[in-house]
Amino acid sequence: MSVDEAVPVTPRRRPGGDPVKALLHRHRELCERAVDPLEIAAGLEAHGITDRTAGRFRHRDVFSLAEELYARTPRGEAPPGPPAGSPADPRALRRFGCALLPGALALGAAAAGVPWAGPAAVLATVAALVWPGRSTGGRFPGLAHLLSAAAVGWAAYRFGTALAVALALSVAPGHLVAAAFAARARRRLAGSRALEDFAAGARPLLVGAVTVFGASAAGAAALTGAPLTQAVPLAVLLFLTRLLLTHGARGAHRRPAAAALALALGVALAPAAVSAAAAGLLVHAVFALSRASAHARPGESSRGA
Repeated sequence: MSVDEAVPVTPRRRPGGDPVKALLHRHRELCERAVDPLEIAAGLEAHGITDRTAGRFRHRDVFSLAEELYARTPRGEAPPGPPAGSPADPRALRRFGCALLPGALALGAAAAGVPWAGPAAVLATVAALVWPGRSTGGRFPGLAHLLSAAAVGWAAYRFGTALAVALALSVAPGHLVAAAFAARARRRLAGSRALEDFAAGARPLLVGAVTVFGASAAGAAALTGAPLTQAVPLAVLLFLTRLLLTHGARGAHRRPAAAALALALGVALAPAAVSAAAAGLLVHAVFALSRASAHARPGESSRGA
């Protein structure tokens, strides 16, 4: 018997027979936890899969690829609960009620002339306007709170309690605008058929949200007598930090917010530092928050990071 006859040769398996099956196995946890194909599309983008990459899996774009992955994923029969922040979510009304508290507390303390009105407004503003970003986890949210408290506290020390009260009053409209932006971005994601299409529609949504919030912050500043040139940029900076912490899961999205908050502390040396920090963070947010992965439900994008 020859050597060739004694040792059978196993034919080598050809790769690429079912590329979608291999992708499904690689991202099984994402696909099993997703409540709709959009969650999978956002998670795939977070992994670096683009519309061009989807062509290797015999699909025209990431959305159609996500639809196949969703259809081929076994899942339980229990229907998913209502999305967080939707009208069916019982927590939405409670969160809005909590967003009203900082302004009421700061305005009441300032009207009563209590000595701790300024510090109370600073703490309430930072806790309420930045704290919703805790969902991303990691070390940065704690650093964001420290930098935000330092920036707001220093600005209130330089420009008076009225500035801190104005920022506290902007918490409630900030909550509403952030929720509206998230909801409209999700609807835009549902109506998009390509990542580029979603990005083109998400950018004006963000600019519009920042404009509306800036107008509300200006109204709060006018009501309390705070300087508009300091109150509005600082409020916008905190609002953008909130959005990036809530939607941005990657470290690259967090570091610019930390740098902008640190730059805002330079207001003692250059009064325009806060405006420059807010403008720079807005430019970053326009690109970071126009990604589909930034609008996955809490937890999905962080697993893809």
